[in-house]
Amino acid sequence: MPGQEYGFEIGGPNKEAKQIGTAPHHYVVVDSAATAHPQRIPLWMFGLLY
Repeated sequence: MPGQEYGFEIGGPNKEAKQIGTAPHHYVVVDSAATAHPQRIPLWMFGLLY
């Protein structure tokens, strides 16, 4: 959406969502197969958008 900023913290499987806090529209991109946290996105999912 226009006017919204998105932040991505990129890291390995030990990267945690606590590093971004509770900021809206900020996500942790991890190099792991699966995740159950709503603010953690597996890196491979970005390949689906390409």
